[in-house]
Amino acid sequence: MKILMGSSACQAAVREDTLHITTNIDELFLTPSSYSILEDPTGRLTIQDVQKPEWTRRFTRASQAYASIQHTSATYWLRLTLHDAERAERHWYLELLDSHINNIALYQDDKSVPVVRTGADLPFNSRPYFYKNFLFRLTLAPEQTHTYFIRLQSGSKTSFLARLRTETILASHFQLEYGLLGGFYGVLLIMVIYNLCIYLFIREQMYLRYVAYVLSCGLVFLSEDGLGFQYLWPMLPWLNQLVNAVAPVLLLLTFSYYARQFMDSAERLPRYDAWVRRVVLGSAALLLLDALVLRSGLGFWLYPLPYTMICYLAVRVYQRGFRPAIFFLAAHSFVAVSVLFLVLRKLGIHTFTNTFTVYSMNVAFVLEIAVLSYALGDKIKAIKDATIRAQERLVKQLRKRQHAQNQLLEQLQQNQQLKDQLNSDLEAQVARRTEELRYQSETIAGQNRELVQANRLLALQSAAIEKLNAELQHDLQQVQEARVLSREVDFGEFSQIYPDKDACLTYLAELKWSHGYQCRRCGHEKYCDGREAHSRRCTRCRYVESATAYTLFQKCKFSIVKAFYAVFLLHTHHGHYSSQELSRVLDLRQGTCWSFSQKVADAMRRREQAPDYDEQESWTKLLLDNHEAEEDELLTELAGKQQSQPMQ
Repeated sequence: MKILMGSSACQAAVREDTLHITTNIDELFLTPSSYSILEDPTGRLTIQDVQKPEWTRRFTRASQAYASIQHTSATYWLRLTLHDAERAERHWYLELLDSHINNIALYQDDKSVPVVRTGADLPFNSRPYFYKNFLFRLTLAPEQTHTYFIRLQSGSKTSFLARLRTETILASHFQLEYGLLGGFYGVLLIMVIYNLCIYLFIREQMYLRYVAYVLSCGLVFLSEDGLGFQYLWPMLPWLNQLVNAVAPVLLLLTFSYYARQFMDSAERLPRYDAWVRRVVLGSAALLLLDALVLRSGLGFWLYPLPYTMICYLAVRVYQRGFRPAIFFLAAHSFVAVSVLFLVLRKLGIHTFTNTFTVYSMNVAFVLEIAVLSYALGDKIKAIKDATIRAQERLVKQLRKRQHAQNQLLEQLQQNQQLKDQLNSDLEAQVARRTEELRYQSETIAGQNRELVQANRLLALQSAAIEKLNAELQHDLQQVQEARVLSREVDFGEFSQIYPDKDACLTYLAELKWSHGYQCRRCGHEKYCDGREAHSRRCTRCRYVESATAYTLFQKCKFSIVKAFYAVFLLHTHHGHYSSQELSRVLDLRQGTCWSFSQKVADAMRRREQAPDYDEQESWTKLLLDNHEAEEDELLTELAGKQQSQPMQ
């Protein structure tokens, strides 16, 4: 984003959009309605251009035009008019609340050379003041009106929020703001160290995932409030942009990584857990693509789906009796409310914008971390209690097993006595049973020989039945084809013989080359398959001839199945079949049916004049009519001769 600010003091009449600064005002919160806005899609306008009358008239109030930057490829000019009604001079500072502005150029007193040039695309030391947001000093002369032009060019969507403060208010604000932010990052650091120590002592994987989640939270806030660019990588603006793009995605991954293990979703809801994992990974990939390549500014709409699925996962596991899930939902609800305020600011809705809502996300994350820490401890306590109860049950089971083993030893002794007695009885029974089995085996062998002979007879009968069925099926198909060829049938019954385009082309190709293939250009008789279905390519001259070429269906513009049926109907009615009725039956335009009917009627007349014409012949004799194709060839040859004569 590039901001250009121009200042001009004037003694003329006060403009109607002028902001008045009185003695009792020490701070002004500038919303989009405080400016007059001009959108420059080309980005070529200069400070001299926008001060010209033809461009000055195009400035509009924010309520009528734009509440925030919507087109990242355009440049926005903000005109801010201030009238200092004080008599004593005070130092005023303009603070732009978005720390991700790419470029800033400050012009003052109608100068064409910028006083300050800074922005997120430049090193941090390019800023006039060592502060996380962009801060500019405004020179306001007492009892005079000053007009400032602010030029914005942003690579991401942002609002026009700013604050105007005196140096007294600004100094106290610095102390309070940096003190609270220091406390916030101190809490995050304490939670990281505490949980990391717990992980090193008990080696519980969940604590390590929690540490990764808290670290990603800290990285998000360092990129969001600008402190990372101020203290950690001030000379690396490219790294600052990379962190701004990657940190939210990393937060999504670590949050999902921690939440799924915290709720044991892989064991409790394995199918839903797999879907959550796929959606999170897919969303992360799309977010990285949008942030690093597309830069559409709409990536934040991809966050609600995975976070909503994770919250629904918590509801499901809570319904199944996992008590710590309710703490997880409570902790995440704080963040959800603060994210809602952030989305409203991104969309240009500033109804709820104030100091509390701007920093509500920091407060929400502190509350979330505290509640999640309690929930994590509660889960560990629940696991410990469950382990103790399991150990007690195991001790009871071991005692019962010891008692059962004593009873088993007594029973084994009794069984040994019974076994000796039963062995003698079994030996006698085995001898008798062996003799019975030998006799039954001989009987079964005889029956098997009889079954083998019967199976041979059945096999012969089965073969005869299969042969008879095949002959009946062939006869049935011939009868059905003869019925179609002998009288009129409807389109549905006709389609049983020619169900689709491939069947029609197969029949047409077999009919066309029934006496063998011969190339129409060179007379060669060997061919291979062409690219189109059922076409043939000459192996000598490479000429390709389709199945419909030189037939009645050459250049046919509708389905060949319907064309087959149309030829059948016209032949059955000896050419006396109206185009209106044909259009209704085939569901085609009447003009198309009329043209094709004329083509078939001409083919029927030529067939009737043929020497081998038979009144009882099949309608398929018409399919190979190539009169129109021959005329096209003659016209092509004549055109070629006419072109060659002038050359001679």
